[in-house]
Parts: sequence; structure tokens; C-alpha cells
Amino acid sequence: MISLHSVEGNTQRLDGGAMFGNAPRAVWRRWIAPDEQNRIGLACRALLIQDGHRNVLLEAGVGAFFDPHMRERFGVVEAEHVLLSSLNRLGLSHEDIDVVVLSHLHFDHAGGLLSAWSPDTEPSLLFPNAQFVVGEKHWQRATNPHARDRASFVPVLNRLLQESGRLVLVDGVHCPVLPADTYSFRFSDGHTPGLTMTTVQTTQGPLCFVGDLIPGVPWVHLPITMGYDRCAEQLIDEKHTLLDDVISQNGWLFLTHDPNVSVARVTRSEKGRYSVTESAEVLDW
Repeated sequence: MISLHSVEGNTQRLDGGAMFGNAPRAVWRRWIAPDEQNRIGLACRALLIQDGHRNVLLEAGVGAFFDPHMRERFGVVEAEHVLLSSLNRLGLSHEDIDVVVLSHLHFDHAGGLLSAWSPDTEPSLLFPNAQFVVGEKHWQRATNPHARDRASFVPVLNRLLQESGRLVLVDGVHCPVLPADTYSFRFSDGHTPGLTMTTVQTTQGPLCFVGDLIPGVPWVHLPITMGYDRCAEQLIDEKHTLLDDVISQNGWLFLTHDPNVSVARVTRSEKGRYSVTESAEVLDW
């Protein structure tokens, strides 16, 4: 028997226009209300899976590694490392985590691997007993980024992961550090090359951690993409395939950025429109 818990990390406020791509403000403001600077509130949520033998964490959120200037620029709300406090409330520290699976290495998904900013010290790598699972194709992108997305990566984090000796690169459905009957992987290139999505088999049905393929409930609607996506049309096609698979398996989506929903079921109407039919703010299975 495994248990699953949504784990909240630091929150962000990012430009709504960037988050909703070519959708007009008049449309997206009905889904998430913007502030006076046109920013919307976003979660950076992780998923903890415990099977009695290991603690597996999917994602680490943005964390608190930014200095105050960069924290303001990227809209990180809290100065403290919220993910660590959330783990503590579940009776764990970062030292108790055995495996961290990262959908990709953009700072808002992997920055939480680093210690909180200090004016006198360089950031260090947390989770000293964990293996770090990253898609092999995405690792190549992270270590040799394009000019368009270079600012999304954290070079010091890439170096620390490499030097840790605990980096595990995957390029198939399964990886050697997680049991194949519980965990499987699929990949997407629309947001970033090699985005890794993890499906966990649970007693409630398969649960897919979709990362930035579907950041939150509004993005379930096929045409809605982010300005940060490298190829919107490809992402839409990938989203279409994934949603059909999830619906056919009576599965769930785990949403990392939605401010109010961590887990959701999806349906497709006769006209082909996808929507959420059942959801919860907190996952505690």
C-alpha cells in the first residue's frame, strides 16, 4: 500500500499574458484574476509518494535560492524555503527523501533542490540521500540550452547534480531506481525537450504528474498554452494524446501550478472539449 500527499512549495506571481500565451486577457482573467501588475498567483506543488520502503518526491518547486532582487523579478512570494516546512509537517526532512523525480530543470520546478539564499554562502544541494531522476533528453537541453530558454535553467544546480554522483538519466518507460509496477514515464517536447511525466499506479487509479504540459485547470482546454512553451502546436498535440489516455484509464492529473487544485479527473465532451469533472485542492490518499 502506498500513500500520496500533495506538498506545497513557494508560490509565485507571474505575468498572466505570459502564462496564457495567445489567449486574450478578457478570457483568462475569468479563470485566474490578475493583480494590479497583471500577475496571477501560482503554486509550485510537489507530490510525495511513500510505499513503506522509500520516500519519493516528484518535483521540488521554485524554492528560495534566489537573491532578493531575482526573487522580486520572478515573483517568488516567500523568502523561506516553504517545501522544507511542508515536508516537516508530514514528519519528514529533506534528508529522508530517497528519490527525487524532476519533470524538467526549469528553476520553478527544480530550484527547491537548493538551499535558501544567504548573502554569505553559495547555494548547496539539499536532499543528501536522494537519487535525482531526470530525462536524458532534457538533461542535454539543460546543460546546453537555447538562447530562448537559457534564463530558465540554474547552471549551479546542473553542476551540483552532476557532481553528486546520484544523477539518474532516463530515456524509457521505466528507470532502475523505481519499481516498474508502480512508476512509468512518458515524454513531451512541446514545453521543453524531454519533459518527463511520471504516472503512479494507485488504488484510486493511475495518477499522472503532468508538469508544464498542463500547469493547471485552465490549461486542460486544448488551445490554451503558455508563452513559455517552445512549440505550442506540438504541445497541443501531446496534450490531446495524454488527456485521451488518462480518460480511457479513468485516471487523474496532478497539477503543479494551479493555485486551487492539486488533483483532477478530466472528461471530453461530444464536441471534443476537455474539462475537469472532479478535483481536490489537497491530495491525501
